[in-house]
Amino acid sequence: MNIYVCIKQVPDTETKIKLNSDSTGIDPAGIKWVMSPFDEIAVEESLRVKEKNAGSTLTVISAGPARATESIRTALAMGADNGIHIELPENVDNNTIAKALAGALKKEAHFDLIFTGKEAIDDGSAQVSQILGEFLDIPSITVAVAIEYGAGTVKCKREIEGGSFEIIEAALPVIIAGQKGLNDPRYASLPNIMKAKKKEIKALKAADVGVSDADQKIRFKNYQLPPPKQAGKKLTGDPAAQAKELVRMLHEEAKVI
Repeated sequence: MNIYVCIKQVPDTETKIKLNSDSTGIDPAGIKWVMSPFDEIAVEESLRVKEKNAGSTLTVISAGPARATESIRTALAMGADNGIHIELPENVDNNTIAKALAGALKKEAHFDLIFTGKEAIDDGSAQVSQILGEFLDIPSITVAVAIEYGAGTVKCKREIEGGSFEIIEAALPVIIAGQKGLNDPRYASLPNIMKAKKKEIKALKAADVGVSDADQKIRFKNYQLPPPKQAGKKLTGDPAAQAKELVRMLHEEAKVI
C-alpha cells in the first residue's frame, strides 16, 4: 500500500506574531515553526495504517519555503519512510498549494491513501484537502474522528453541525482529513530523530509540479493585529457592593445588559 500524508509548517501558537513591512502577511523572522497539530494527527494515522499493512510505504509531502523540510524531518522521525518538498513562496494561497501537492502525487507511481489534517492552525481555512481531491479526481472525507479500513474501502465517522456525526464510505484511493480525537500522535524517539536526518527528501520546484503564479486565486493585503487587551478592573468592597458595581458596569460601560 502506498500511503501519503500532506503536512504544513505553521507558527507555534506561543510565538509572538509581527506583520511584514507592507502588511500582506506575517514577518517570518524570529518565529518558531512547527508542524500543524492536525497534521500530526494525520501522520499518526498514516503510521498506524502502515504498521498494519506489511510492505507499505509512507511518504510525507509539504509545499512551502525551504524551512518546511524541518517539519518533514519531524514526520520522518515519527516513522515515515521518505519525504517530498515542493518549494513555494511564503504567501501562496490554498489553491496553489493543493495544485502543487496534486502535481507531486501525480508524479508518483501510485497512491492508495492520502491523509491530511482537517485544517492548518495558521489560517484555519480547511480547504486544501477538498481542493486536492478535485485536482486528483478522488473522494475527500473531512473532519474524520474514526476510520474503519476494509478491502479497498474506508468507512469514516465524521463530525457535522449540531454535535452529530455521519458515516461515509468510499473506495480507494481517497483523501482523509483527520480531526482531533482520531488518535493521539506519538513522540519521535531520539534514535529515530537521528535516523530521520539520513532519510531522503525529494526536492521539487513549482515548475516541476505544473504550478505558476497564475494559479494564485487570492492575494492578501492590509493585515491587522488585534488591538491590545485593556487592563482589567478589580472590584472592592463587600459582595453586595461588588455585585451592584458589576451590574452598573455591564449596563453603563460594557452595554451588554
